[in-house]
Amino acid sequence: MLRQKYQFKNYNWTLVAAVLILCALSVVFINSADSSYTSRQFLGILFCTAVMFFLSLINYNFICDYSRIFYIVNLILLLLVEFVGSSAGGAKRWLNLGFTRIQPSELTKIFMIIVVAVYIQEHEEDFNEWKNLVKLAVLCAVPIILVLIEPNLSTTIDITVILLAVIFVGGLNMKLVRRCIIIGVPLFALFIWYIQTPNQILLQPYQVTRIMTFLNPSEYADTTAYQQQNSEMAIGSGQLYGKGLNNNTISEVTVTDTGLVSEQQTDFIFSVIGEEAGFIGSVIVIALLAIIVIQCLVIAQRAKNMSGRLIATGVAAWIGFQSFINIGVATNFLPNTGLTLPFVSYGLTSLLSCMTGIGLVLNIGLQRHY
Repeated sequence: MLRQKYQFKNYNWTLVAAVLILCALSVVFINSADSSYTSRQFLGILFCTAVMFFLSLINYNFICDYSRIFYIVNLILLLLVEFVGSSAGGAKRWLNLGFTRIQPSELTKIFMIIVVAVYIQEHEEDFNEWKNLVKLAVLCAVPIILVLIEPNLSTTIDITVILLAVIFVGGLNMKLVRRCIIIGVPLFALFIWYIQTPNQILLQPYQVTRIMTFLNPSEYADTTAYQQQNSEMAIGSGQLYGKGLNNNTISEVTVTDTGLVSEQQTDFIFSVIGEEAGFIGSVIVIALLAIIVIQCLVIAQRAKNMSGRLIATGVAAWIGFQSFINIGVATNFLPNTGLTLPFVSYGLTSLLSCMTGIGLVLNIGLQRHY
């Protein structure tokens, strides 16, 4: 498959440039947040960039042929987390390989995009038949449930939204979509009411607290709302141009210096960007993420078959939705979650899965039908 002939004039260098610039910025901002992670992030970027370029030259149809194997491998990894996984912060989400840790739930995103894309292509003519929709629901439900029980609600929601986007673009009947919306809205309202009742069993106590903190921030101002409020304050304090990287002057001390926002190198990296690079730096990062999403959608539109269209769409939904959630949390617009900012936050498994997705999208772009 490496002998596949491509027209390299179709290689999407705009997409590559946006990804690599974000990766370069990630090293800068992670170094500012916590320099102990800088070297690992830099080495991770070198390795993941090599993976991206390598996969961009492999026929994505060849990779799709192994979708069933990917599905089985994904389930094995998620099951291993349950039995031999390592814990942190009250959740068991990682596998310790000795030299590093991997988070299988992050790999689930790209694995399931491929699996669902192939399934829809195989059932392109009869996709909306109930038996095929039920099979797809079961196919998706198994890994999603395994992620949910880690527990990892934020990644569960993330994967669900990504797969729903793929399924929608795959040709889901609009009547069914309308019915789901009509049923889903009151069910969501019922869910919000239920989780506030004593002895509810759907969510962990800390998950309920995060939701209630968002709905009633004044009641949690000195406890769980503290981190997001400090993040919001940090972003606002950066004003137009920011305070500068690693600024330690007394007059312009940063939240990074005082440690008022925890996990800045991962979930709250945007607070570092807003405070130290200001509004302009924040807009640049958001613009680069938007370019990546747009280029993925352009490639999806030009894909030569259904699986290529759906993989590129899935990656676009992934980058777009996860960026929206991460930035929304950092700006106190959404409830606190544990999702990274793609290509920017520290997290080598997250970076690897994102770069794998971009590599596949680049190959889809090389095989466009016009």
